[in-house]
Amino acid sequence: MRLVAALALLLSAGLVALATVDPGAPPLSEWAVMARLAPESLLLDVARRGERLLAVGERGHILVSSDGGSSWTQAKVPTRALLTGVYLYDSQLGWAVGHDAVVLRTRDGGSTWERVHYAPENERPLLDVWFEDAERGLATSAYGELIATSDGGDSWHARAVREGDDFHLNQLAAAADGTLYIAAEAGHLYRSDDGGLRWVPLPSPYEGSFFGLLPLAEGPVLAFGLRGRLFATADRGKTWTRIETATEATLLSALQIGPGRFVVAGMEGTLVWGEGVTGPVRTEQRPDRHAIVGLAPGAGEDLLLFGEGGMHRLELPR
Repeated sequence: MRLVAALALLLSAGLVALATVDPGAPPLSEWAVMARLAPESLLLDVARRGERLLAVGERGHILVSSDGGSSWTQAKVPTRALLTGVYLYDSQLGWAVGHDAVVLRTRDGGSTWERVHYAPENERPLLDVWFEDAERGLATSAYGELIATSDGGDSWHARAVREGDDFHLNQLAAAADGTLYIAAEAGHLYRSDDGGLRWVPLPSPYEGSFFGLLPLAEGPVLAFGLRGRLFATADRGKTWTRIETATEATLLSALQIGPGRFVVAGMEGTLVWGEGVTGPVRTEQRPDRHAIVGLAPGAGEDLLLFGEGGMHRLELPR
């Protein structure tokens, strides 16, 4: 599946309801197929804790690495739904979410998974997941809704981000001070100061969709999305400054790679390198032009790129 098609699925929420809504283990016919080429399939998100990495993507594929990304093993997963988000609370406990409103949980670092939520009849694909601790977590979805749990994922309840808003909530990001941010479609951005109970809309610098946010350790927050748009705020979203990227490629993921340093990646193999939010950036395009949807630090000075064609390794620039 090409990334464009995958993003269309993410944004359209065009799901097909299955016969059962049992959140427990599905029949074997619905488990992800163990495939030799799974590491080369479309991967949409990645999480890392220590040397443990989990990458998720199409057809329920979950790849696990215990050596910083040097080698990967496909996990046995009780879904074939497109998986869009993954979060590791520590090296053992984690969750993954995706289409059919599926939530999966692992207690052994991704080696085995259980299905703890499943609601295809709602036609709201889950797009991202985050946990405050081992019990309290949130997952964003299409059409302005998120679901919350206070028991580690055993049960979930729906929560509106803002009454009347039905914009797709593309990504959830947590700053070091506990502030939560949501990047949404049609230029919408939200902030929560109480762990996701209440959300306030932020003044937006752009009417096009945002696909992600990156809170930097130094305090500023980046927001990125359609047509190469990249913005920074130093006052928790009250005001925004545009960072010129010299590209119109949609930006989909970002990672801090050192004090004040960051990289933002997206369609057509685009990489935007920054040395602080007030300085110029350097933009390049990888020769393979594979869309980059997720980023993670690798072993040593490597950067791991996830997206079309699976995972690719890139040496960080000096």
